[in-house]
Amino acid sequence: MKILLASQSPRRKELLTALGYQFNTVKIDCEEIYPESLPVTEIPAYLAELKANAYPDLQQDEILITADTIVVQDNEVLGKPKGEKEAAEMLKKLSGKTHQVITAVRISSTEKYFIQTDIAEVEMEDISDEEIDLYIRNFKPLDKAGAYGIQEWMGMAKIKNINGSFYTIMGLPTHIVYKGLLDFKL
Repeated sequence: MKILLASQSPRRKELLTALGYQFNTVKIDCEEIYPESLPVTEIPAYLAELKANAYPDLQQDEILITADTIVVQDNEVLGKPKGEKEAAEMLKKLSGKTHQVITAVRISSTEKYFIQTDIAEVEMEDISDEEIDLYIRNFKPLDKAGAYGIQEWMGMAKIKNINGSFYTIMGLPTHIVYKGLLDFKL
């Protein structure tokens, strides 16, 4: 069976490689829009499923992995910032507080699929305006939900505590991927 990772995220590629799997990446074009009435804990699974359904070329000897990650602060979804100003606003909202990172993974074949969501809580130290500017300028976090990467400076310098999987926060809960791929006899 060939594994296809439907993600352009370098972090997801790195994690799947570190798990020991060989795979190809595929690009999926779909608008990541979800119903506003959807509970925040269900959004990543909805979007991972949306991405899986947008890939029409899955063959019998292939397994498709799709995933989605959101950051939630006070029931507000913080997706990928549209610019540096929005990134700074997001980081100010996270400063000195605890937020949730929710990642869902869907593993699909032509016969079946497996989907699971994982939630981690992240407690941030206070972040000064100068630190926010430094981080945005040097690490360009516009491709990350919540405008930060746990594996970068922000995670190293400002995360006080995590409750849950580090890899869920990074964007691919590796324990779920491993368990799901076992179900597909890989």
